[in-house]
Amino acid sequence: MTIVLNGEERQAAEGTSVLALLKSIGLPPGRVAVEVNGSVIRRADYPGLALRERDRIEVVHFVGGG
Repeated sequence: MTIVLNGEERQAAEGTSVLALLKSIGLPPGRVAVEVNGSVIRRADYPGLALRERDRIEVVHFVGGG
């Protein structure tokens, strides 16, 4: 299926969860915020939220510094 991740089309397996998507792009789930179709998703929901065709996902990761 085709999803839109941070403004770019990307292929994902049907039923891919938010957690599986994060793992596939190498981002730790504890250090990101995820929005799907304009709604912020709670971290507890990452494993059970299956993505659908043409979903728009925005992932923002936090960077520490001093």
